Amino acid sequence: MNDFQSGEYTVIVADGTFPQHDIPLGYLRNASRIVCCDGSAQNLVLAGMIPDAIVGDMDSLNDDFLNRFADRIYVDENQETNDLTKAVSWCSDMGYKDIVIIGATGKREDHTLGNISLLADYIKYVNVIMVTDTGIFRPLVTTSVISCFTGQQVSIFSLNPETEITSFGLRYPLNRRRITSWWHATLNEALGDNFSLDFKDGSVIVYLKFS
Repeated sequence: MNDFQSGEYTVIVADGTFPQHDIPLGYLRNASRIVCCDGSAQNLVLAGMIPDAIVGDMDSLNDDFLNRFADRIYVDENQETNDLTKAVSWCSDMGYKDIVIIGATGKREDHTLGNISLLADYIKYVNVIMVTDTGIFRPLVTTSVISCFTGQQVSIFSLNPETEITSFGLRYPLNRRRITSWWHATLNEALGDNFSLDFKDGSVIVYLKFS
């Protein structure tokens, strides 16, 4: 599966903890463009980079930034969704379909859980991964082969408890397993340089730990 490292992709910087690990920072440095949720723009500038677009309701952006980046601010005042979803929708509308989300975890656990779960919605209309300081969250909507490395730690989360999942290439195999609780398929391990998950009619999020 394409992780966008060798092609054109857009990085969305959410307003969680700004990344410190080399891998998310590498995605950021090599991005074709950087889109900030409004509150994250200041952290990006402090890191020495400039946003190509800032999307959100602008309730977290001070007047200095509102004036400085007036030519790239896109206001969305819809209160029925969060700024991360606004940024993903804006990218999709602009035709930016390969998206890496960073800065979406940390600070508040409720925001973290909400942002991770939204990957299952985003994958329906964009190609997306979420990169943190410890690993990568990758959403899936159908049977897939996932690249990895031998010994990589893997956790699997199903948003539909009725979905039956079968795995190939994991130390603790799943055989038409229904994941009815978040912890049921965590802390697994890859046996080679890829593994596969066989399922249909569901939304699955895979976490791959860096090392």
